[in-house]
Amino acid sequence: MEKTIEKNLKHIFALLKEAKFIEAMNLYLHEDVVLKEGNSEPKHGKAHCIKFEQDFIDNQLAEFVRYDVGNYAVKGNYSYYDAIMELKLKDGSTMLSEQVVATEWKDGTIFRERYYHA
Repeated sequence: MEKTIEKNLKHIFALLKEAKFIEAMNLYLHEDVVLKEGNSEPKHGKAHCIKFEQDFIDNQLAEFVRYDVGNYAVKGNYSYYDAIMELKLKDGSTMLSEQVVATEWKDGTIFRERYYHA
């Protein structure tokens, strides 16, 4: 299982580095996924999470700058990694997010994921 998770995680990293957020979500989110950003209310379900992301891209994103992954680890059905994401928004601001991502995997897909931001 760890080898499958690591392989999928590396593919996700490659997709995110190319700003293919929706493609990564379509490929790797479990149908019953729960995503949680920091202390925000969690988002439930693959379709809802993809719609939320697409709405952000359509309405707020002006330019993708980068998604850089640092270290990662896989143990059992869990993975952890740190990343820096930088985006330019339509309002002229820059969103720079340093984060740690903690993921629980199920059947090779992301089942529960939480983003801890700085």
